[in-house]
Amino acid sequence: QVQLVESGGGLVQPGDSLKLSCAASGRSFSTAAMGWFRQAPGKEREFVSAIGWTVDQIYYADSVKGRFTISTDYAKNTVYLQMNSLKPEDTAVYSCAAGAPFCTFYRYSYSHWGQGTQVTVSS
Repeated sequence: QVQLVESGGGLVQPGDSLKLSCAASGRSFSTAAMGWFRQAPGKEREFVSAIGWTVDQIYYADSVKGRFTISTDYAKNTVYLQMNSLKPEDTAVYSCAAGAPFCTFYRYSYSHWGQGTQVTVSS
């Protein structure tokens, strides 16, 4: 059974940093894309970032470009999201996704999802 487990969320102040991790088990995603999405209260789930299995396959939402960095450790079957210069509007439940055949922002391309981790940015 495939599982994705996120960790690293929390309550931080504006301008702080957090690093989210998503550990996958049950299968390797070394030849599939992985990504991060987020959902704020009352809003639709939105794309944050995605990474394919080659280093040039990386996408970011415009709202996080320059502040967030996605990376993977295929040996650990884990994807990370380093979030710097956090803003209150980054507050959301962050979920990782895996299994897309290519790097994409389209959420329905991902076959597996984690439960999510809460990130709250507030002073």
